[in-house]
Order: sequence, then C-alpha cells, then structure tokens
Amino acid sequence: MIVGAVAGVTAAAFAAFSLFAAARRPSDRASALAWRWLAAGSATWLVGIAVRPLADGTPFVVTFADLVLLAGTAMLAVGTGLCAVRQARGQALLRDLADAYVCAASLFVIGWVSLFGPAYRDAGDAGTFAVTLASPLLCLVLACAVGPAVVPARRSAWPVGLAALAVLAAVTASETVTALARLTGDEPPLGQVWLAPAAFLLLAAVAWSDRTTRPDISGEDRDGAAGDAMAEAVAEPGEQQEAESSAAEGETEELVGQTASSLLSAAPLVLVVVAAVVVLLRVLGGGVQGPVPVLALVSVSVVVVLVLRLFVVLMETGRMRRLVDLGERQLHDLAESTGDVVLVCDYEGVVREIGEGVETTYGYRPEDIVGRRIFDYIHPEDVPAIQVAMRAMSLDEEPAENAGTCMVACRVRASDGTWRPTESVATRRVRGEELLLVTTRDVSDQEALRNQVAHLTFHDGVTGLPNRAYFEERTREVLARPGAGAAAVVFLDLDGFTAVNDSVGHASGDYLLGQAARRLRAAVRADDTLARWGGDEFAVLLEGATDAQTAVDLAERLVRTVSSEPFRVADRDVALTASVGVAFADEDVSSADLIRNADVAMARAKELGGRRVEVFAAHMHTDVVRRLELAADLQRALLENQFAIEYQPVVDLATSRVTAVEALVRWWRGSAFVPPELFLGPAEDTGLIVPLSEWILREACREVASWHASSWKIGLSLNLSARQIMAPRFVESVESALSESGLPPSALTLEVIEEMLVEDAEETVNRLSELRELGVRLAIDDFGTGYASLALLRQLPVDMIKIDPSFVSGLGRDETLTLLTRTIVRLGHDLGLIVVAEGIERQEQLELLREMGCTRGQGFLVARPMAARGVDSLMHTDMPSMPSGV
Repeated sequence: MIVGAVAGVTAAAFAAFSLFAAARRPSDRASALAWRWLAAGSATWLVGIAVRPLADGTPFVVTFADLVLLAGTAMLAVGTGLCAVRQARGQALLRDLADAYVCAASLFVIGWVSLFGPAYRDAGDAGTFAVTLASPLLCLVLACAVGPAVVPARRSAWPVGLAALAVLAAVTASETVTALARLTGDEPPLGQVWLAPAAFLLLAAVAWSDRTTRPDISGEDRDGAAGDAMAEAVAEPGEQQEAESSAAEGETEELVGQTASSLLSAAPLVLVVVAAVVVLLRVLGGGVQGPVPVLALVSVSVVVVLVLRLFVVLMETGRMRRLVDLGERQLHDLAESTGDVVLVCDYEGVVREIGEGVETTYGYRPEDIVGRRIFDYIHPEDVPAIQVAMRAMSLDEEPAENAGTCMVACRVRASDGTWRPTESVATRRVRGEELLLVTTRDVSDQEALRNQVAHLTFHDGVTGLPNRAYFEERTREVLARPGAGAAAVVFLDLDGFTAVNDSVGHASGDYLLGQAARRLRAAVRADDTLARWGGDEFAVLLEGATDAQTAVDLAERLVRTVSSEPFRVADRDVALTASVGVAFADEDVSSADLIRNADVAMARAKELGGRRVEVFAAHMHTDVVRRLELAADLQRALLENQFAIEYQPVVDLATSRVTAVEALVRWWRGSAFVPPELFLGPAEDTGLIVPLSEWILREACREVASWHASSWKIGLSLNLSARQIMAPRFVESVESALSESGLPPSALTLEVIEEMLVEDAEETVNRLSELRELGVRLAIDDFGTGYASLALLRQLPVDMIKIDPSFVSGLGRDETLTLLTRTIVRLGHDLGLIVVAEGIERQEQLELLREMGCTRGQGFLVARPMAARGVDSLMHTDMPSMPSGV
C-alpha cells in the first residue's frame, strides 16, 4: 500500500508539474485552461493518495482521503472534457448523457455479476457495501460522461485528452480494486499499484509532444490552412514535402476521428449486449449473487433510457427528413422563381417530374413532358454529347472526379419550333432509385448579347462594315489556305475628307462615310471582303484574283464609284475623289506585309495627286523606309549641328552690285552631301522643318547683322514653309531672331510660294500681315507657277516677286516664255514691286532681262551659293560684268 501511494504521488506530482509548465505553450486559450484543470486535478489526487495510508486506519468507511481523491478525479474529468472540440448543448448533451448512463449502467451490471455480487454476499452489511462502492461508481460515471466528447476530437489537445481519459479509466479501475479489497479484507494485487501511476506518467509525457503545440484547425479553418500550405508550397519549393506530410497527417486524423465517432455511437449498444450475455450466462450457470432487485432496477433503467434514446433518434430523423424535403422544395421554388426549369429523369432520359416553368419558358405543359425522353426535345447534333455525359454520371460505372455533377450546353426545341440555347446542371440523385436532377436555363438573351458583342468587336459602328481586326484575321485565314497566291488587297483613301469634318462637323463626316461604304459595297464582288480600316480608309480583300488585271479593274471601279457623283451631306453637295493602292499576295509575303504593301501603294497614289490607282512595287517600300530613316537622321542632325548655311547673292542687274543674299541650308551627313530636295520634303512631313527653319533664321540673321555692323548694308532672303507659318509662335520667333541679332526688320525678306497662299489663304495672309507690321518685307517666290489670284497681290502687302527659273530658262529660245516673263516684269513695275529673276545661267538671259527692265537677279551666271567667308570677299565689291560660264 505504501509503495503504491509513493508511486502514485510521484507520478501525479510529475504530471501536475508538467501540465502547469506546458499550459503556457498552447496556441489557444481553451487548451491552456484544460491543462490547468488537469494539473490541478493531478495535484489534488496526489494529496488524496498521499494521505490515504494514514486515513485507512480510521474507523470510517469513507475517509477524508477518499473525498480528496474524488475531488481530484472530478477536476480531471473537467479538464478532460475541456479537451473536446466543443461542448455539447441541447439535444446533443442529452444524447451524450444518455449514452454515458447506458455505458456506465452496462459496465455496472457486468461488474456486479462478475465481482460485486460475491463481494456483497461476503460483506453482509448493505450500507457499508454501498458506501464503499460509491467512489468507483462515481469515477466510472465521470469517465463515461466525458469519453464521448473527447474521443472523436481532432485538435491540438486531443492527445492530452486521450491520456487524461486513460487516467480516469486507470483511477476507476484502481478505485474498484481498492473497494473490493476493503470489502474482502485482502491486499490489492500488485498490478493495481502501478496502473494509475503509469497513466499519470503517460499524461505528463503527452503534454510535451509536438502534436500538442500545433494550432487547432477544423472546418473552414482547416480548408484555409490547406490553401495557405499549398500557396507556401508553390512559393517555397523546399517546403513542398512538409506541406504534403501535413496534408497526409490531416487526412489520417480525419479518418481516425470518423472511426472513433462510429465506435462511440455503437458503444452503448455493444455494452448492453455484453451485459445481457453476461447476466444470461450467469443465470444459466447457477444464478446471480446478491439482491436481484438491484439488477432489475438497473436493467429497467437502461431499457427506459434506450427507449428514450431511440425516440430522440426518431425525432431527429424525422426532423432531418423534413429539412431535406423543405430544402428540395425551396430549391425547386428558387429555380422556378429564377426562370429555370427543374426536372427529374432517369439515365435513359425519361422524364419523371418537371416544374411548371417549362410552360412559361418553352410552351409545353408539364403533363405532356412527363414520361417522354428528353432527347426528343434536344437538337440531334447535341444528343451524343449529352448521352456520353449521362453515362459518365451513371452509378453503374466507375465514378470519376466530379462525376456527381455535370454542366452541359445544348439547344432545346420550344413549342413554336425554334431552337433555344440552354445551359443545364445535372446532379446525381439517389432516392430509392438512380435519378438525375436537372436544372435548365434558357440563355437566348445571353447568346444574343454575346453575338452582338462579337459583332461590335469585329464590325465598325459607323459604316456597319467589318473593322480592322476582322480584316486582318480574314487576311491571315485566306493566306493560310493552299493557293493563296491568287489573293490581293486594295486600299482606298478618300481625298479631301478632312475638309469635310472641318467644315460640316464629324457627325456629317460619319454620315458621308456611311454613304461611301454603301457605294463601295455595291462595287465589290459578293465574295470580296470590304472593311473600314480606320478614318477615311477602306480595305478590300480579293480572294479569287486569278490575274492582276482583275484587282486593278476593281481598284479603278472603286475610284469611279467614289467620284462619279457628289455626296449629299448637311444640305450641300460634297465632291470627293479616292486614292487607291493595290498589292498582290506572294508565297513569302505575310498578311501583315500584304496589307502594308497596299497601304504604301495607296500613299504613293495620294502623293501623286490622288484620284488614281497605284500598284505596289518593291521600291515603294524601300522609299518609305528610306524616308523614315532620313527623318530619324534629320532629328539627329539637328541635335549634332550637322547643318550649314550657304548664301547666294542677289545683284542689281544694272550695276552688278550685291544687294542681298538668299540663305540656303546644306546638310553634310558625315562626309556625304545630301541634296536639299531629298531632305526638305521629309522634314516638312515630319514637322522637323519648324525647328530647322528657326535655326536657319537665327544663324542667317546673326551673320547678316555682322555684315551690317561692318557697314555693308545688304538684305537677307529666307524661304518659308507652310508648317513654319502655321506654327503657334511663328511671328514671335521671327521677332526674337531679329532682336537677338540686331538686324533691322527692313533688311529681312521672307519668301512664300503661291500654293501656300491658296491652300489656307486667310490664315496665311493674316500671319504674313503680322510680319509686315513688324517691318519685315515679303516676297512671292516662283511667281507664275501657282494658282494664286492676282487679287492676293492687292490683299497681301508684298514687296517683291521672284520669277520662277522655268520662265527664265526659256528666254531667247521660247517666244511664249519670253512673252510671259516680259508680262510678269511689267506687272511688277505697274504694282510698284521689286522683280527678281531666278536661275540666270546664260548671258543671253541676262541681256534680255536688262532690256525688259528687270532690276535684280540671281543664278549661277551671277554667283553660285557660297559660305559666309565667300560673301565676305564680295563686301564693298561689285560683281564682275557677268561673263559667260560663271
């Protein structure tokens, strides 16, 4: 007895200390609280077991030590119960209590028949027997009460809970043996001495296991943690094995928990059967020892509890059945309220039930559908796929992943004969027989919306024609076919369309584009693809252009179609022409290159004046690339100061004295000279002409101002471009260049060509008038070659006109050109303007100009363009007498 007490005290003390220390480690407060109760129960139990040897000498049946042991056992039971996932409430609590009572009563019956009956006979005193047996019975009741809640638990405190339950079982067994020893007066067996200490040592060890330090994961938290573990496994490949191990452990715990729950559900019935068998065997073997009414009372109570338990189960089953029926009705009503059709059919497609929504959606009465096969109403092309899906869901086949639910899309025939696109969800339903629950939704509106979105995605909203994306995709498809070499692409641009938007607005411009699209659609062949490329550009894909002439004929027909008659827009007639480019497919030409080639040919037709057809040639693309490269080199040349200025003298033809110089820009790209006619056009197109002209203006003004400072009063002439005049701060830039250089405004003459006065006459005249107000002189360059009205000479304060070299070149050789030149000179004199002849290269030209009265001239005969140093040598020096060949 003393050895058992010492072992029990030592083991319980160790368990109490271990649990108190480990209570600081759990990740949740519930586990810490459970361990503190277990530690307190262990400490209380060790006090009781320590004083029991002293209390056993007293004359009392139940000693103070027994009460302390019972208190410790109760604390252990509370701590064990706190290790459960959640405490039971309501019907669950009643169910657990009933199961606990049945288990305790069954074990009592088994113990009575095998142990307590003979002891009762030997004890003689029923009161002493009952009091002695009270302690183990209370321990048994506590163990049975907390067992159902702890065994199926799957949380961090689960190992501790199982160990604590083992302690309760060991304490119950130990107290039972001790009670029997007291009743019989024998010494307890040696194995009983170590039973409770061993359980306490197990509890102390389990408290420090790795399993108890993990966070609790259950339900949705378990799913979330699994998702996090998956994410970490992806982000940290080295932790993938650990994540897989955790997942496998979680699955194992889930299986163990389910098994434990099943065993606990069956435990009360198993114990009742065992108890009944034990009683029957004892009765058949010679009767039962002890008072039979006790066994009868216990047995009757067990039966009553079982009946009540069965009644509760039946009530729960009925409630669950009503909930299932209610859920099905709610699901049915919900589906009907959303416009879905709900039906139940077998795997042969025979309809067993169908909702009333079928009449609203498809026009069929439910009674007409029931008993018929769903395949009678499904489009024949969709039937095979649906049959395959139904076979995959059949319970007769091996179930695949997600085989319980299937989503299908098919066309269903309505009562009016139309085919309605539908989306259906089929769910396997087992209720006495194998059936399918199908929810079908009419998606006609969604399908129409998708078609509309697809149409808008690949069609132009203004003209209704296919758009650029559709045209590119169609071209790729055609070129991918065998024999695609017969294809061709035609690009068309409406000449002058920008003026329509500027004059009558973009809405009217869109209306005109719609008219143009209808004309072009009528002109192309039925199998040709006509698309709006963007802006005022259209594209045509010819899929069967067997020869080049077919495409060219179509292109010319499109030009005639556009210009055949004016377009009626905003109550006015608008006449437009078209520039058309044609490109033919080749084996090594991609769709993008073919479209690009047609675009390049169209741009070439536009450069040549429009209203014409151009067929793509390889040099066109080369020219475009060269112009792009040249534009990039121009920008680099501006930054690296690769430009230089040369000056061509303008002389008085009567005295040969230099009166002015014309500034001309020169570009040396490395060591190569780039002629002005090659880069001035690209500079104008890209807008680089504006900064380039501003640089020329500043440099030339500075140079001529230095000559003025040396008392050589000569003028400076500069050519203006259209972009330069329309630049936002053009007038300010001229005024700034004059003020910075100190050149008098009257010494600067700015030249414009006649075409610039015609294209945007009002704005150009206003800008030039502002310059004239600064004191700057104005000149019309290449006079006689443009389309300017003579009225502009009166509106614009011009100081000078310069005769185009094409007139001067014919002097003495062409009577008409000589007469026109004489007329221009006389016109200039009559208007009081200075007349300058350009391109004087022969002595005969010089003599005729002098005879006509032309006062000034320039050209190779007079002086070639030269650098500023060359002009310095002419300072205060008259030109030679114009010998031939200069």
